[in-house]
Amino acid sequence: MADEPVSEGLLEAAGKVKMLLLDVDGVMTDGGIIMDDDGKEMKVFNVRDGHGIKLLQGAGIKVGIITGRSSGAVKRRAEELQITDLYQNCHDKLAAYEEIKSIHGFKDADFCYIGDDIVDIPLLKRVGLSVATADAVEEVKAVADYITNLDGGKGAVREVAELILKAKGLWEGILDGYHKI
Repeated sequence: MADEPVSEGLLEAAGKVKMLLLDVDGVMTDGGIIMDDDGKEMKVFNVRDGHGIKLLQGAGIKVGIITGRSSGAVKRRAEELQITDLYQNCHDKLAAYEEIKSIHGFKDADFCYIGDDIVDIPLLKRVGLSVATADAVEEVKAVADYITNLDGGKGAVREVAELILKAKGLWEGILDGYHKI
């Protein structure tokens, strides 16, 4: 859990991350889906998670999304956050992952993936740093290298962004930039 001291192995894995991959429902959101009478879907995203994504991007770390559902809200959020590696309606997350890996020329150790449900297990078992949200199902927590203190949609992505930035020795410099303002 995040409240426990972070191990050297975890810091080492986080320090190697070149790309963070995210599930959406249960990771970027709390898993709830709001639908109006016409069937239009809406999602609630956490602004701190978005800021964490922007901090990673500012540090040269790529961010991508692989989700089993398809949503205009997710497309819009990805555009706002300048996430170009967006894979929606993806029923084979490993295939999408292999494509992303090939496009960027990265290896498994270069990736962190955050998931919350059993569909995420194959990908969690492949990446260099696997993360489960605090409210993930037990089967996902059992295979994760790290379990966030925060729930999906409630700051879990930001928590992982900070972990990566701290492991790379970049966090203090980021904070210094804000203190100068």
